Amino acid sequence: MSELIASPILNGPYEPPARHFEVGPHGPTGEVKVGRRPSESFIPIASARKGRKPPQGATQESIDFDLTGERRERNSLINDLRRDVDLWRQRGYNGVTPTSRKLLDHWADPSREDRMLFCQREAAETAIFLAEVAGRHGYRDWRREIDDQNASHNSGLPRVALKMATGSGKTVVMAMLIAWQTLNKVQTPKDARFSKRFLVITPGITIRDRLRVLFPGDGGNYYDARDLIPPDLKGPLHQAQIIVTNYHSFLLKDAKEIKGVSSTTRKLLRGGKKVDNFRETPDAMAARVLRDFGAGKGEVVVFNDEAHHCYQDKPIEGLSKEQKDANEDARVWFKGVQAVARKVGVKAVYDLSATPFYLGGSGYNEGYIFPWTVSDFSLMDAIESGIVKIPRTPIDDDAAGELVTYLNLWAHVGEHLPKRRTAATANLEGWIPPPELEGALNSLYRSYQRAFEPWEKDLREHGETPPVFIVVCPNTVVSKLVYDWIAGVAVTRDDGTVIHKPGKLALFDNSEDGTPLARPRTILVDSAELESGNALKPDFKKDAAGEIAAFKAEYRRRDPGADVDKLTDEDLLREVMNTVGKKGKLGEDVRCVVSVAMLTEGWDANTVTHILGIRAFRSQLLCEQVVGRGLRRRSYAINDDGRFDPEYSNVYGIPFAFIPSDRPTPDLTPKAPAITVCSVEDREGLRIEFPKLDGYRLEIPDEELIFDTSAVRRFQIEPGAVPTWTESAGIVGESEMSTDRDLGAVRDQEVAFALARRLLTAHFNIDRENPRPWLFPALIKICRQWLAECVDTSGGFTTGNLLGFAQWQAHAAEQIHAAITVQQGARRERLRPMLRRFDPVGSTDGVWFLTRKAVTATEKSHVSHVTLDGKDGNTWEQILALECELNADVAAYVKNDHLGFTIPYVHKGRSHAYLPDFLLRLRRLPDEEFDRTLIVEVSGGQKSPGSTQVKADTARHSWCAAVNNHGGFGRWGYVEIRSMVGVRELLAESISNLYADDAVIGDPSLLDFNEVKRGA
Repeated sequence: MSELIASPILNGPYEPPARHFEVGPHGPTGEVKVGRRPSESFIPIASARKGRKPPQGATQESIDFDLTGERRERNSLINDLRRDVDLWRQRGYNGVTPTSRKLLDHWADPSREDRMLFCQREAAETAIFLAEVAGRHGYRDWRREIDDQNASHNSGLPRVALKMATGSGKTVVMAMLIAWQTLNKVQTPKDARFSKRFLVITPGITIRDRLRVLFPGDGGNYYDARDLIPPDLKGPLHQAQIIVTNYHSFLLKDAKEIKGVSSTTRKLLRGGKKVDNFRETPDAMAARVLRDFGAGKGEVVVFNDEAHHCYQDKPIEGLSKEQKDANEDARVWFKGVQAVARKVGVKAVYDLSATPFYLGGSGYNEGYIFPWTVSDFSLMDAIESGIVKIPRTPIDDDAAGELVTYLNLWAHVGEHLPKRRTAATANLEGWIPPPELEGALNSLYRSYQRAFEPWEKDLREHGETPPVFIVVCPNTVVSKLVYDWIAGVAVTRDDGTVIHKPGKLALFDNSEDGTPLARPRTILVDSAELESGNALKPDFKKDAAGEIAAFKAEYRRRDPGADVDKLTDEDLLREVMNTVGKKGKLGEDVRCVVSVAMLTEGWDANTVTHILGIRAFRSQLLCEQVVGRGLRRRSYAINDDGRFDPEYSNVYGIPFAFIPSDRPTPDLTPKAPAITVCSVEDREGLRIEFPKLDGYRLEIPDEELIFDTSAVRRFQIEPGAVPTWTESAGIVGESEMSTDRDLGAVRDQEVAFALARRLLTAHFNIDRENPRPWLFPALIKICRQWLAECVDTSGGFTTGNLLGFAQWQAHAAEQIHAAITVQQGARRERLRPMLRRFDPVGSTDGVWFLTRKAVTATEKSHVSHVTLDGKDGNTWEQILALECELNADVAAYVKNDHLGFTIPYVHKGRSHAYLPDFLLRLRRLPDEEFDRTLIVEVSGGQKSPGSTQVKADTARHSWCAAVNNHGGFGRWGYVEIRSMVGVRELLAESISNLYADDAVIGDPSLLDFNEVKRGA
């Protein structure tokens, strides 16, 4: 059980994080670790702690973190690239242009009055490193890996994602990158790495309007306000050409001639053609979006703000309307960027988001991080550096139910609230909230009162704006009901007079003594409608008529010369919403915002202290997006320790998908001590390797290769003109000996591998797109034969010396190639594995996790224990483990738990990953140099039938066949155990069948392993 943490701020905001809380499988251990937190795809937050009292001495501001038990996956690209960027930073930014060096030094200057947050520097530094340094000066070329991911996910668009927690300053990073690109392009116009034309794309109007700060000529621009540019470089910055638009501008527009024409008439005018001649083409749309660039030429740099909205989805069936709408929006955004690339060219696309994850319904695993993400400053990093507020969620209550009621509020109230489609017929007069909703509103309001009192007492007189309470509703019907309940409603009496019925929450009431306030304390907004730029629906404008009229009157009072009639209701409400918490603006007095769907991204009010979610939250992305509305800090004052003081936001009704609080809270008293399951160091001989597959493909193999030794001359390996060692010395002092590796100890297998690789690349590679890797096993066999039958050595040389002389290798490969002939065969289709490009092989190395499940200790496994599934353990798995320990043919085995071994399969049109139960590596037969591995599934009555048959068929007929056809991973088989009766005999039969296939791995005549024997 983790300890409560009084203050999670461990680091200053301006330097690289030097400490972090250790997070174990059950939350922080209370131990502070030295060093940077690795990038992982999870975010720990406060957990439900129902029925437990806080430790003695814990304060209300204490926060208890816990993890969900969800799988934690390290983001290897980010972590590895981060190390290179750290090294480059320590070396003083070597390898960049003089202009870039000047900017980097300016941003890193610790004596600056307005210092850059480290997270902002790191994001910009990573982008600059990739563009100017990667692949040079001894650094790895990370661009190749990113290019491969973009080819797979983005149709080749050059995207780079920078992950930054909400409130950590993404707009500042955009300004930094614009300055870097522009100033370099002005300095060296012919340098193709840079551009001075920028297209900034946002998900809505709010962010678009707020990003005026990116224009160097704007009065409040960030270059001046944040001192981003050294004084001598400011002039050239004005050559930047910047367009800021929301993605809705990528929608293809109708021609003026067709507007107002009915759909039937439109179809007739099209004459049955698929192409709509009355709608602009993508090329015309791109020209319209880019018209402010004028006649100039040159590629553009694209910034996708809140880039998780922009992805190339994979169409799948059975989606909800919300998922379909999200995919359609993403499609418009993505295709818009593609159109721009075709029109003028795109030099780079920089994605900025706190949550660059695929959504559910996108065709990818929900929560899967965009694989082109190159830097990560997570929510946990931001909390530990004090850059954002800390979300506090309900962790305990005294309700009779098993759930913490106000955490997953929707589960209690969702079916009791009116739906949008039933609004016309429902009688909503005198509406009373469900008890759980009323309780949540009152409970969170009481917390708000405690935050309001110090503001009213100490801050109000100094012009500070009040704390803000926001409510997120599922539809306009619920939002109107909640708004009226909170803020009151106008009631018409029988005599025609109108009075204002007071709301239930006094500090949010929009009236006093029955008279509406001139400045409403509570506002009702439909942010989705406001963001799209569409006119508000008539019923919503009617619902908000009172506040619209009040704000118009206030607008006239503040600006007597303004023509308020030219200000649309939409413009007015957007201005109010965008200025909540801002001194001297229309929204400065707002205390409560009731929103439909959720408040717009980019809404940068920093006075939010309370958030109530009254809607379904089905994804981590949605939860963090909504909570992010309340995470911007109010104060950036540094304390005596060089850190920010903690600030908090209280959150009800938003259950993060990765914590277990949306399920009945278990009894948290441990029933058994936690067991550490890990790879055992002195059991390296029990190691099991396995391939990692993304899928399968069919191919027609080349003709069979035949090696004729009778046509080969003897090949002599003997001393020649090239030395194997060299000694160097000066006039005095010690000499230095330079010696080649001990080639005499090299095995023939390694030499054959090197020769086969040279043969494949130099003589059998048709083109770069068709390297024909399936020939490799046959070539290795031929090279082995050549070494054994056609090579002579003398003078102390061995076949290993071939590896020391490229010229000898070339001559050998030519000789072998000359003796290879081809034989036409049946050339049947073969199933081949699609290996993961950058992570093709897994093993039992590095397993480490804690479990409270039942376990059984092992002796013949590289991993210390077999973890038994099920509430009280799985007796079948325990029996199988015992059989493996006793079976003489099983050299090693492992339970497939935390290994990363999966079998991809498709069921009902969707991709899934199957985790079989055990891997058994068999003892090798005499003179064998490959392994046989049996995959064992323990299923039957203990597992739901579901897709069990599909999994088994895929494992047998696709995975094993493809891997065996590859030839480089030994021989694999599969057995499914559906009963423990006769399990020993079934296991022995399966092992015997796998031994019965005594094919030499790599023999092309025996690679068609599609006929799988029973039980193997």
